[in-house]
Amino acid sequence: MEPALPDIVPSPRVYLDHAATTAMTPAAIAAVGEGMAAWANPSSPHAEGRRARAALEAARRSIAAAYGWRHELLLTSGASESLDIALGRSVAARRLVSAVEHDAAMRAAGAADRVPVGADGVVDIDALADMLADGVRTIVGVQWANSETGVRQPIARIAGVVHGAGSLLLVDAAQMPATAALGDELVEHSDFVALSAHKRGGPPGIGALLVRDLAMLHPSGGQERGYRAGTENLPAALGYAAALAAGEPVARWAMLRDTLDDAVRRSGGIVVADASDRHPAIASYRLPGVAAAAQLIRLDAAGFAVSAGSACSSGSMKPSHVLGAMGWDEPASREVIRVSFGRTTGAAEVDGFIAAWRDVARATRTFAA
Repeated sequence: MEPALPDIVPSPRVYLDHAATTAMTPAAIAAVGEGMAAWANPSSPHAEGRRARAALEAARRSIAAAYGWRHELLLTSGASESLDIALGRSVAARRLVSAVEHDAAMRAAGAADRVPVGADGVVDIDALADMLADGVRTIVGVQWANSETGVRQPIARIAGVVHGAGSLLLVDAAQMPATAALGDELVEHSDFVALSAHKRGGPPGIGALLVRDLAMLHPSGGQERGYRAGTENLPAALGYAAALAAGEPVARWAMLRDTLDDAVRRSGGIVVADASDRHPAIASYRLPGVAAAAQLIRLDAAGFAVSAGSACSSGSMKPSHVLGAMGWDEPASREVIRVSFGRTTGAAEVDGFIAAWRDVARATRTFAA
């Protein structure tokens, strides 16, 4: 029987679920409004359409530049569609994805084999090499950083194996901040990169697929150079470009996550993939003996918004396939919550969360102050 949990005094709301979505920046909101005020179909041949086309292409260049990308960029409705296009329409004869990919990649990959990961959440490089040893041209999908645990994959090493086998590498970089220091690895080694605006302070409903060479992708007709149908979403593209120009506080995130990791450890909790290279703004924590659902309820009542796993699956509270692939059993995985930071997250928010989390922890154990 689960232990009774102490009452937590309600406090002002603190949002710590930025990996699911984050607020639009003021610049992005303003840019979307400007785009709506001057709206015209970018595919129309008249003067208004040509002006809209020029604005769209300027936004496309700005988005590519923010990621240091010098090749093709297709605007999509988000990372899920980008993954679907790359996995469904690449010229590769076969698909592989890692066992810890986002549900959107799993759906797009269908019955494709899964590349195993170790207990640290990192792709098993030797297993990947074995799976590609037959020489069949394959598109391999991996996340830049896992959306649940924050574990980062060694993209350069994976790319070496993939390209050495004559195959293609797709990176789901929806969680990657648009900074040159974090993005250089992808620019150098990826064939496809899936991106999302709403996780970077841009509007929902738009993202991008970076493509090294359009010859790697079967066209479908319509807009976006013939690789995606549908009227281009100019207001959202302008908002996406504006959001990326604002930058993100990666160094601050790293310090805040270190503080939170330390507090969780000293409070009797477990930091998931503690020894792995992880995203500075994403971390998962297990509180043994207390179900994630109970933690979420109590923390929400205290004014803290966090999640269990990715937003696309946490609503069902089903066991995490990510933790399962890392060797966690179902009871343990059901005790894990995710905390993620955004531009507005500061020390006060993290300190407040630590206090609330410790109130929950006190119901089951004694911890060091």
